[in-house]
Amino acid sequence: MTRIFINLALCFVMVGCASLDEAATFRGSYVRGAMGTVARIVVHAPTEAAAAQAATEGFALIDEFERVLTDYRPDSEVAELGRQAGRGPTKVSEVLGSVLELSIREARRSHGAFDPTISPLVKLWREARRSGQLPSQDSRDVARSLVNYQDIQFDPVRRTAELRRTGMALDFGGIGKGFTADRVVALMRSRGFNSAMCEIGGDFALGDAPPGTVGWRIGAGDGGPSLTLSNCGVATSGDVEQHVDIGGVRYSHIVDPKTGLGLTSRARVAVVAEDGTTADALATALSVLGPKDGFAILPAGAAARIAFGLVSPQVSTTPNYQKLSASR
Repeated sequence: MTRIFINLALCFVMVGCASLDEAATFRGSYVRGAMGTVARIVVHAPTEAAAAQAATEGFALIDEFERVLTDYRPDSEVAELGRQAGRGPTKVSEVLGSVLELSIREARRSHGAFDPTISPLVKLWREARRSGQLPSQDSRDVARSLVNYQDIQFDPVRRTAELRRTGMALDFGGIGKGFTADRVVALMRSRGFNSAMCEIGGDFALGDAPPGTVGWRIGAGDGGPSLTLSNCGVATSGDVEQHVDIGGVRYSHIVDPKTGLGLTSRARVAVVAEDGTTADALATALSVLGPKDGFAILPAGAAARIAFGLVSPQVSTTPNYQKLSASR
């Protein structure tokens, strides 16, 4: 039985109404490939030229963050930090330090369901997806021994970081896009454009509502109702587009840190949180945990919906909003 709770926009109407009296502006919508997916920036500005310039700066910021955070590039800062694993503290940039600090926070919140040190397991799973062969138990055991967020040493005062064991490495695939989207919207605000939105591969950061509206309309991507939101983050996660069939079993691209294998639950998750960074990490964690344990870790003010397979959203939500539902 489907239970949809009160209007999804309700919590955000008050903040959204601030834009109702704004003068009409140019709405610029810009799309470009970035971070291995598609990035979109929408900004309301006084003129088309101003909107285009803001978007250009936004995409430049995305490129800058990708050079820091991606584990696909051997010249990235995160790759270099991995090469220094076990060798003592290393000075890191403000961007990498911020993502590390937030990642540790979310790993603790999720009891390791989200873990930024999952890179050794992810690399094994990428090879499995290419070859169509599951990684051996021995190789998974070795990789799992290197996955533990508690082995990250981060000093926010000195802004140094250390991965304590040789062979450790970081993967920010479950938080980096949300973090970057947040910074893009913050950049738009710094330019005086408060009504802006950035989406990177299904992770959203939303600013003030567009002029004349109560919020941005966001599709959760799981067959449920669209959301009308502002000044928050939204993230979706699941295996609709990225999965592999091995031995008759459908595996997600999302790896469970405990098993070292892709998830098989076919869960589709939508999360609303205070910002894109938090929503992104929670979407990954809830994909791993499922509804029983997942809803228990949601912070005050966050909400989520989990759907499995082709089942429509049905049950449960967080006590503060009662905005999104979950299903089995």
